[in-house]
Amino acid sequence: MPDSQPVIRVRGLSKHYGTHAVVQDVSFDLAAGETLVLLGPSGCGKTTLLKTLNRLIEPDAGTVEVQGQDVRNQRPEVLRRGIGYVIQQVGLLPHLTVAENVAVVPKLLGHPAAEVATRTEELLTRLHLPPTRYAGQYPRQLSGGQQQRVGLARALAANPPIILLDEPFGALDPITRAGIRREFQELEELRQKTVVLVTHDVQEAFELADRILLLDGGRVQQLGTPRELLFQPANDFVRRFFEAEQLTLQLRTLTLNDLLPYLAKDTDSNYTSSSKPAANTIQSNATVQQALEVLSALPTPAPAPVVASQYSTEAALAEAPGTPPELWLLPAPGLSAGPAASATSQPAALPTTAPVSLTLPSLMAAFGQVSQRLQRP
Repeated sequence: MPDSQPVIRVRGLSKHYGTHAVVQDVSFDLAAGETLVLLGPSGCGKTTLLKTLNRLIEPDAGTVEVQGQDVRNQRPEVLRRGIGYVIQQVGLLPHLTVAENVAVVPKLLGHPAAEVATRTEELLTRLHLPPTRYAGQYPRQLSGGQQQRVGLARALAANPPIILLDEPFGALDPITRAGIRREFQELEELRQKTVVLVTHDVQEAFELADRILLLDGGRVQQLGTPRELLFQPANDFVRRFFEAEQLTLQLRTLTLNDLLPYLAKDTDSNYTSSSKPAANTIQSNATVQQALEVLSALPTPAPAPVVASQYSTEAALAEAPGTPPELWLLPAPGLSAGPAASATSQPAALPTTAPVSLTLPSLMAAFGQVSQRLQRP
């Protein structure tokens, strides 16, 4: 992350309702282009903390600065027009069409009508809502996933530098939710935004976050990258919080670069660039989960026929087992062996120009070695 002034700076933030402390002494900085996920059990203060950032809730103590300015010195409506906001219930205006909903904030800001129309069409197109079909429809005519896309388009319409999302995918079915998350990750515009996302879904947090702020009882339990929370938990609460999904999270967190020192030991040194199918390659910055998905989708090579003269008559009636599907792992330029190598006495990864043979058995064997070593105290 860049070392310039944080886009959002929170210091000593607290909020009470009566005698109940909802947020307690929370502090963090958020850099431009960073995605911070607020994670924790129900009632831990995630949404309350999020709403203090755009003054939907006023804290009892502490400060929030956005772009270097204390939010208390800005009129709430002006502050909010410069911050995109998406909620679980979407909150589309039912009497306005899709296009009119997307255009609400740019119109309030006085953007030219032609510019607003062009921007609306661009966003609907990028979010897989063709304007010719959807621009004139009303929210009631859309599915839940489509409404969520419109809500995201509305949040992005005025091109704000900051986007706040409060359980934006929580009301969707699992299949739609997974699809929307993929679109969220792939949307080029969002990669340029500073994002704060509230969720109680651990998988979602690990997929989308640059850093995670884990809360319990309104207090910060740990702030760090997904890898840090998983492999370097700050306390027992953090360790227990991820315990049930440990294996799945490791698959999504560890990259092939982390596994290189173990995969490299069995590499065929006779490899040449012409010996691999172009389609069967993967970069070393892919996660183990992504590699599993690619390997699982590859066709299994046909088994080689048995030569009768070399085997018994009985064996000749069978076929020798086929070789498992194979990928060629191409180390991403500039990457060296990951934390797994530095944490062990294993050999360093191959040079970044050397390809590595990758099969399902070799992948899972290397993954098991790395995960065991990283979990050791």
